[in-house]
Amino acid sequence: MNSKNKSIVTNFIEEIWNQNQFEKIDNYISAGFIDHSLPPSLSADKDGMKLWIIGTGKSFEHKTIIDDIVCEEDKVMLKMRMHLKHIGVWRDIEPTYFEISTVGYRYYKLTDGKIVEHWSLLDGNSIENQLREAKHGCKIQE
Repeated sequence: MNSKNKSIVTNFIEEIWNQNQFEKIDNYISAGFIDHSLPPSLSADKDGMKLWIIGTGKSFEHKTIIDDIVCEEDKVMLKMRMHLKHIGVWRDIEPTYFEISTVGYRYYKLTDGKIVEHWSLLDGNSIENQLREAKHGCKIQE
């Protein structure tokens, strides 16, 4: 089961997050899905998550790279790196077209081969600091 859940999550990241193949979202997300990481302005369900991914794509060209992944029973946790190119307004910062990256963690719970819950921790302040420094010609080292 661990390798199956690992494949479900890695394929979800690649096909939905990286390639925006939203027609495949029901292959990965259960009907009762709850996303514990979305802002209050979005519903904490599949539709809210989809809007979040689309919104992220309006501000950034992005690609998620999985650096490490741990699976146990119905849980999958991964350490990721997001490569971002700032192409749209984000936190009132006009597009800089600067390429930056940040690290974060995602935690998924699965039932019957589908993702039922998600939590995420991503350093938005690191992204904001890199963009604000980029406007001054500096790049923060990783």
